[in-house]
Amino acid sequence: MNDATPRPYRMGVRAERAAETAERILDAFVALFWERPGVAFSLDEVAARAGVTVQTVIRRFGGRDGLMAAAAEREHARVARDRDPAAIRDTAGAVRQLVEHYERDGDGAFRLLAAEMHEPALAPLAERGRALHRDWCAAAFGTTLERLDAATRARRLAQLVAVCDVYTWKLLRRDAALTREDTETALLELLEPLLEAS
Repeated sequence: MNDATPRPYRMGVRAERAAETAERILDAFVALFWERPGVAFSLDEVAARAGVTVQTVIRRFGGRDGLMAAAAEREHARVARDRDPAAIRDTAGAVRQLVEHYERDGDGAFRLLAAEMHEPALAPLAERGRALHRDWCAAAFGTTLERLDAATRARRLAQLVAVCDVYTWKLLRRDAALTREDTETALLELLEPLLEAS
């Protein structure tokens, strides 16, 4: 009887450790992926960075494809949480949320988009990111867009998607070396005429 009592606790600890190991592996994969988007690194590198064996990676994720799918799912969910249109109250808030996301993920996203041309396997990841961005713009600026006729709405949404794109952030923040605050101001100055004209 006494021998059986601790088992649920031990199983709970074991499950918790397995979950922590899985997160460490995903963290390692994501870090390597953002450094070198594509298939330019091995499971050995992922395992070494995570502090586990390659067999542990394979046992947990079934290999490279399973690992990439799990990492993509986790990161997509994180970005969707970070870019939550329901938390936006005004245009300045939308810009703040957008720039916050790009400050964290913008450089990696830009490398992913550049690598997509040479690595066809990355196309679904990039396309999913584009769809999330478009949906965010449609929701973040929905009050403005809903007042427009269908043709104008489609054109205006395309304009908003372009202004809020990671390339625009890169041009302002990296190429022009604007501060984060000035980048937000510049984006607001680009967005406000579009929103006021609606």
